[in-house]
Amino acid sequence: MNTTHADVRESSLCLTPAVSARGTVTLPGSKSISNRVLLLAALAGGTTDLEGLLDSDDTRVMRAALQALGLDLRETGAGQVRLAGATDWPQKQADLFLGNAGTAFRPLTAALAVMGGEYRLSGVPRMHERPIGDLVQALRGLGCEIDYEGQDGYPPLRIGLGRLDARRAVRVRGAVSSQFLTALLLAAPIAACRTGHDVVLELDGPLISKPYILITLNLMARFGVHVRREGWARFIIPADACYQSPGRYRIEGDASSASYFLGLGALAGGPIRIEGVGGDSIQGDVAFAEVVEAMGAQVERESDALVVRGRAVAMGERLKAFDRDFNLIPDAAMTAAVLALYADGPCRLRNIASWRVKETDRIAAMHAELSRLGARVQSDADSLTVHPLPAADWRPAEIRTYDDHRMAMCFSLAAFGPVPVTILDPGCVSKTYPDYFTDFRRLLETD
Repeated sequence: MNTTHADVRESSLCLTPAVSARGTVTLPGSKSISNRVLLLAALAGGTTDLEGLLDSDDTRVMRAALQALGLDLRETGAGQVRLAGATDWPQKQADLFLGNAGTAFRPLTAALAVMGGEYRLSGVPRMHERPIGDLVQALRGLGCEIDYEGQDGYPPLRIGLGRLDARRAVRVRGAVSSQFLTALLLAAPIAACRTGHDVVLELDGPLISKPYILITLNLMARFGVHVRREGWARFIIPADACYQSPGRYRIEGDASSASYFLGLGALAGGPIRIEGVGGDSIQGDVAFAEVVEAMGAQVERESDALVVRGRAVAMGERLKAFDRDFNLIPDAAMTAAVLALYADGPCRLRNIASWRVKETDRIAAMHAELSRLGARVQSDADSLTVHPLPAADWRPAEIRTYDDHRMAMCFSLAAFGPVPVTILDPGCVSKTYPDYFTDFRRLLETD
C-alpha cells in the first residue's frame, strides 16, 4: 500500500490517480451532536462529562463562547470535556465572534435572546451573508429583543433585554434551514420555565432536513426535556420543562463525514470499515449508505460501524446512475454529486435548495468545480444534474474549495479519475474534520 502518493503543500494538495482503497477509519465526533450537547450541558442542572467531542473549528467556537459567557468548561482528556451547567449564565454582556459556525450561531442566538442581556454576535463575512431573519422573527414573537447591525435578515446581531411572552404560539419557517427550528427548540425550555407557560412552536410551511430535528429532539430527551410533537406542524414544550444533566454522554461519530468513506468504498472495491457510526445512529446522514447501495455498493451495518464494498471504477467499472430527492440529507448529498462522475448515466440531485445558503453557494460551487474537471453539468434553483465523465474527457484541475470543508472532502473522491487533481486550501477541512486527508490518503492504493 502506498500512502505517499500525495504532495501536500501549505495551500494545496495534489492527488495522483488511485486504483483501490481498503482499511479501517475511525470517525471524529459528530459536529451536529457535539455543538448541540455543548449547549444542552451548558443549560442543564448539574455537571456533564462529554466524551468523543469533536475537536474542530466549529466546536472550538462554541466552547470559547460558552467560556466567555462565564460557564465552567474544562478539558479533561482527548475529546473529553466537563461542563457545569446553569439555567442563567453568569456573563450578561459579551461580544461573541462565531466564525462561520451555523451550529453555534443559530442556537446561541436563541438561547441568549431568551435569557436576555447585552450581546453582540458576529462571524466571518460569509456568515453575514447567511440568512437568520426567520429565527429572529420567531424570537421576537416570544418577546425577545434582537436588532440587526447591518442588513435586515442577516448577522451581525445585537441582543437586548426583552419581555418574554409565551401565551401565543410562535410560528417559524423551516424551508431555508432546519437550524432555526432546532435553535428555538433548544431555547424553549428556558422560556417555558421563566414564563410558566407551555411554549408552542408552529411550523409555517415545509420543513427541510427533518432528520436534524429528530437529532435535536432525541438529545433534548437525553437531557430530560420531552417535546410533544404533532406531526411536523406543531411542537409543545411543557411549562415545567427543565434540562437535567445525564451525568455522562458519549458522542457518536459524524455520519456526514462517513459519506466520504462510503463513497470511497463504492468507488474503490474496499472493503472500507467505518467505525463510530452504524445502525444505531441517531443521525439522518447515515442513510447515505442507501445511496451507495443503490449505486451498486454493498454495505454491512453493525451497531457502531459500517463496512462498504464496491466497484473498481479505476478498472473501467461504472456505478449506477440515480435521480433522487436529497432534501433529508443535503450535506451528504454533496458526495453523491462527485460519485456521479463515475456513473453509467446522468445523475440528478433534487430538492437541494438549502445548498444555496450553506458555507458557500454549494450548487454554484459544485457546478463550477465539476465543470473544471471536464464534466457536463446543469443546475437550477434547487437541483443539479451531473453527466458521467468518460476517461478520455477528464482534465487535470485545481479544485477551489470556497472555504467550505465539504467541498474539499467530497472532491477528494476525484482521485479515482485518470488525471491528477489538486485540492486548493485543503486545510479548510479543520471546520469539522482536521485529520481528513491524513485518514483518506492512508486508505488509498496507487499504481
